This record gives sequence, C-alpha cells and structure tokens, in this order.
Amino acid sequence: MGAYVHAHESGELAVEMMKEIFGIHGVPEIVHADRGTSMTSKTVAVLLADLEVTRSHSRPRVSNDNPYSESWLKSLKFAPVFPERFGSLADARTFIASFVDGYNHTHCHTGIGLNTPADVHYGLAAGKAIERAKTLATARQKNPERFATHKDPKILALPDAVWINKPPEKTKTKQAA
Repeated sequence: MGAYVHAHESGELAVEMMKEIFGIHGVPEIVHADRGTSMTSKTVAVLLADLEVTRSHSRPRVSNDNPYSESWLKSLKFAPVFPERFGSLADARTFIASFVDGYNHTHCHTGIGLNTPADVHYGLAAGKAIERAKTLATARQKNPERFATHKDPKILALPDAVWINKPPEKTKTKQAA
C-alpha cells in the first residue's frame, strides 16, 4: 500500500504517482480506481492506454467495489495515533509516510496469513511460515503444558488469489461424440 499527500488532486499528480509506482513494481494489467476526477481524467486515461493497461472503475457510490482501499482507509482513520488535525501539509506527509511504512512492514494481517503486505509482495511469506512453525514446535517442546492439544497450532495459509471483481468461471462445454 502506498499513499501520497498533496494540497490538491489532479490528473497530472495521479500520472506522476503511477509512473513512479510502475517504475518500481512494473506495469500492471489492470488499474482499479474510484471515479474521482483524478482517476477518470484524460491525462490518466492516455497514460494507461499508452501502456496498454485496462482501466477499471468502481460503480458510483458503491464502496464495496474497492474493498482493499476502503479497508486501508478505515485502518488509517481509526488508528489510535490518527490525529484530529494536522498542523501542516508537511505534518500530514510525515504521518502518512510513517503509517504506510508500519502498515506494510510491521502490521500482520489475518487475511494474508498473519503476514505483512511486504512479506507477501516480496515472496517472504513462505519462509516466515516455516520460521513460525519451528518457533511453535520449540515452544511446545519446552512447555507442553501450555498447549491445549497434542497437535501443532495451525499456521494460517496465504490465499491462492484475491479479487476485487472475480471473473466468472468458464464453463466447460460437452463435445458431441
């Protein structure tokens, strides 16, 4: 997850952000966004068309169409450290940079197997699961009375795939014999 803080929004700023992110993480096949003026601007449309990226937009007034962004915003706004007001644009940028770093690199998420987004993005989650299993096995061996069962605790698995709008399954047609 990433965030930029500006005094205003515009298509030009959105393009600047996308170019930076695409330069770091590669050009995606699809960009899904809300219907804000920046994301529906001609500037963004031209960039994505030039890069052969499919644009996808939420339906008007339907927050469920972008659940990941909405969930992140709720985490941000309800964080105990979220200030009532920012003293300046620089204060807002500093706060957001710190929050994003913690969200991506230290906060473990149940939906991705108690991993951080960075662990999943950079392919470290499988190794972390092995480390957790070893730690739990060592703890069980040293203090078996602390465990209610004789089975090792389950390590949460990563989901195979996540979707905003999952495409329908293609049905197989029977061929005539």
